[in-house]
Amino acid sequence: GRGLFSEGASREMLSLPHSRMIAASASRVAAAHFALSSSRSLSGPTSEAMKSVWEAGRKARESGRLLAALPLEDRNKALERVAQSLESSAEAIQKANAIDCEKAAKPEAGVAPALQARLKFGGSKLRDTIQGVRDLEKLEDPINQVQLHRQLDQGLTMKRVTVPLGVLGIIFEARPDAAVQIAGLSIKSGNGVLLKCGREAVESCKAIVEAIKEGLKGSKASPDVVALLTSREETAEMMKLKQYVDLIIPRGSNEFVQYVMQNTEIPVLGHADGVCHVFVEREADLSKAVEIATDAKIQYPSACNAVETLLVDTPVAQKFLPMFAERAKKEGVELRLCGASSGVLGGSYAAATEEDWATEYCDKILSVKVVEGMGEAMQHINTYGSRHTDCIVTENEATARTFQSQVDAAGVYWNCSTRFADGFRYGFGAEVGISTSMMPPRGPVGLEGLVTYRYMMSGDGHVVHTYAGDNAKPFNHKDLPK
Repeated sequence: GRGLFSEGASREMLSLPHSRMIAASASRVAAAHFALSSSRSLSGPTSEAMKSVWEAGRKARESGRLLAALPLEDRNKALERVAQSLESSAEAIQKANAIDCEKAAKPEAGVAPALQARLKFGGSKLRDTIQGVRDLEKLEDPINQVQLHRQLDQGLTMKRVTVPLGVLGIIFEARPDAAVQIAGLSIKSGNGVLLKCGREAVESCKAIVEAIKEGLKGSKASPDVVALLTSREETAEMMKLKQYVDLIIPRGSNEFVQYVMQNTEIPVLGHADGVCHVFVEREADLSKAVEIATDAKIQYPSACNAVETLLVDTPVAQKFLPMFAERAKKEGVELRLCGASSGVLGGSYAAATEEDWATEYCDKILSVKVVEGMGEAMQHINTYGSRHTDCIVTENEATARTFQSQVDAAGVYWNCSTRFADGFRYGFGAEVGISTSMMPPRGPVGLEGLVTYRYMMSGDGHVVHTYAGDNAKPFNHKDLPK
């Protein structure tokens, strides 16, 4: 998980998915008025072949509105139907996944071993993913939540209530489990969703989406709330669907996220590079540090929350580095060393380059640098990091709190693995991505990141004239129970 946030090609106004939704209604009304007054229609498919993408967007919009109107009980029942359908379709899903894995394993496919591991979807991984859908049923309703209830005057009240974003366009890597997680989050939050998987996972995702749609047929939710796109051409067409799609979330390389931002007018919540750090401070428990750094690297090396650079405070380098190097060798981790760490360890280790400090390896590779204190460690992180997740290992609480307050990242940890940066582990049920923007949603984006809000006001013939001018009646602005 990782990320940036942008309004895409439209740079005049940078806003959030939440606040953007408020402005979007006005901008769409203005656009529609302009279209009518000038006898121009909204844009349409760029070709006959792309009509299906526009139709999928239209259906997701219409069925999403109906989904949002369903009570929580019915949305949870829809999730249970989806879970049951995935279970009954497990054999078909695993057969489809075997086809994808076989293709990816061929040398000419050029798929790295770490990415092949992500692609595999069966056994306990499939069972855990289905359980994740059921776990969503237990979570609080993200929509229809009253955030603010205020009386402006006697008989004039206002509420701020959470509502779905609308339709999501999610472009994700070759991870079949992501298709299930994203669809589940979308259904729970009342959003329609267009899914675009990595080309290596097409057969798997076809089987998964077919099972999801079959499950939805037995519920009050329409199967049209979920659609699958499978080609680059369809992805490019989806980026034009500003009439139907409210937010695009591309998960992939930084370059890909930037490409999407520059080629759409739809807001983008990017899920980009994850360059995470572990800093072993001079007052660290070194045995604890070895375990944390090892887990952060090898528990799932291709994950975006895996550590990529290990920073070691000078006073503990002589003792800690040999301890960690022995463990790294045992775990098959390649170390790339700075001059100082090479001086401690010697041997035939590769030298770390400037490029290494900013690289997300997605593999059992770790760059190592000795630093002069926490100040240099934080400077390195803020220079080369991707604002994802960074950790300090120390027994000094004051030092840890300083690190946590001054490192610029969505997640800043003390004495725990960076691998905890995950929607499921945070209790969000799952995540659609991880945003590293300073603007919300930030970090793992779960249900709360897929809603915005609207203001609902009720009166009894109230008019603004009463509250304006020389004899204006004052507002009382009294907060009421939610």
